[in-house]
Amino acid sequence: MAPERDRRAQLRAGLSRSREAVAAACREVGREPDSVRLIVVTKNFPAADAAALIEAGQTDLGENRDQEAAAKAADLAALGLEPTWHFVGQLQRNKTRSVAGYANWVHSVDRTRLADALDAAAAARGRTLNALIQVNLDGGASRGGVLTADLPALAERVAAAGSLRLKGVMAVAPLDWEPAKAFALLRECSETVRRIEPEADEISAGMSGDFAAAVAAGATMVRLGRNVLGEREPMA
Repeated sequence: MAPERDRRAQLRAGLSRSREAVAAACREVGREPDSVRLIVVTKNFPAADAAALIEAGQTDLGENRDQEAAAKAADLAALGLEPTWHFVGQLQRNKTRSVAGYANWVHSVDRTRLADALDAAAAARGRTLNALIQVNLDGGASRGGVLTADLPALAERVAAAGSLRLKGVMAVAPLDWEPAKAFALLRECSETVRRIEPEADEISAGMSGDFAAAVAAGATMVRLGRNVLGEREPMA
């Protein structure tokens, strides 16, 4: 049992440090700490770690692969644990039925056909999903996300969906951009979406290396993994 206790202690310490770091980033720019939601991304970590985080009071958990996320969600549900699941990775249409079964938020809606498939999947399960539109900030062909020029049309489509709630935007800062530049552009994209759906004011931005810049630019959600969980080998 000692290794389990040690791991729980590690997770609590990592969670505490991460929460304080986010709070400090908020204070640095004159924001209230509770204006930013911490999402702990548990990819490549076991369900036992996710359960320990929930027991420590961290209920917003993120995953980026459906195969791993669906199994982990089922494991936790069997324990009577129901976190708020955020699907943050690239999503294929053939996975929408599965994702609609456990996710509360989908951060990576980036094309009309995906929005339609996710809407239909959520409706079939009698659920309503919170949707963020992922924006491709630099137009890179290998990068997920809608181009900024196509953002308004996609936002209108998601806003009209019966089983999706358009809640805002998400992006990953391009590696060769200064984070501040990337997140300033995402803030402009957020304003574009809010002209279509005024209540879509969420901005999911910032990961382990750049979350302070995201907070400074107005992020309302940051997605942290190794800050909380440490470095681990991928799950088998």
